Amino acid sequence: MVTLDEVLASGPWAIDGGLATELEARGHDLSGDLWSARVLEADPGAVREVHAAYFRAGAVVGTSASYQVSRSGYARAGLDPAAADAALTRSVRLVREAAEQVRAEGVTTPLLVAASVGPYGATLHDGSEYRGRYGLTHAELVAFHRERLDVLAAAEPDLLALETIPDTIEAAALVEVLTDHPGLPAWLSYSCRDGASTSAGQPYADAVALAVSAPTVRAVGVNCTAPEHVAALLAAGDPARAGRPYVVYPNAGRTWDGAASAWKGDGTDRLAASAVREWCRLGAALVGGCCGLGPAAITELTELTATLSG
Repeated sequence: MVTLDEVLASGPWAIDGGLATELEARGHDLSGDLWSARVLEADPGAVREVHAAYFRAGAVVGTSASYQVSRSGYARAGLDPAAADAALTRSVRLVREAAEQVRAEGVTTPLLVAASVGPYGATLHDGSEYRGRYGLTHAELVAFHRERLDVLAAAEPDLLALETIPDTIEAAALVEVLTDHPGLPAWLSYSCRDGASTSAGQPYADAVALAVSAPTVRAVGVNCTAPEHVAALLAAGDPARAGRPYVVYPNAGRTWDGAASAWKGDGTDRLAASAVREWCRLGAALVGGCCGLGPAAITELTELTATLSG
């Protein structure tokens, strides 16, 4: 079986795009605090089909629908907190089933299952994942993430995708929890507000240094950030990444309005080829999309990264 390290060493490769973006494009209602986890509960087959669509588009990594799932989040939504654990496990299984499905269709590229570990702020459904600094102690953040990571690790994904992390405070908690699972590789990617800083305003180079201090973090990067900031961020983080490759999956360039639960402003449904080439030159081994970028964008990325792979 192909490993994350082998994929990173042979990149660049395309990874998947926005799960919620494609679910909404297919007519699913994602309103409410659970967001894509709402479909994970109501129509898991639809989630599987979106994963399959991204694999068919050429993605070598499929990311589970666990981003917004937690016991505390389920409790706030009026659901049984114990159901969150079942949903976390189900989310990983659905990616695995989608990979098996497309392999049976003849897809021969590597297909890795990533368990999404979203930030604490995502469970609040108020845009906190783009601000950070929640006011929680380190111990509280460790307890929150340990609860979820233990369940996700038991579901046996190929890797953990620690994503949209807004600050080094939360990243430090995640780095501590990763020591509980020394055999499970991970990437850690930050949400950022400009070309030099995390969403909470810390220097991106410091954030990169913290991420790569964890031995199991095999790639570090940026996601759900405007594409125009990515190249500057990668350049800023380069001295601190200790040879680790980058993972990059920006959003469509819009701004999240937490109060309205909607993306605002102009954006793009494609990533510029010139920008992707520059990210790869700066060390990106995995490139995909986040909110607003669907399978068509990943198909284009697949075609482009194939010309850059060496």
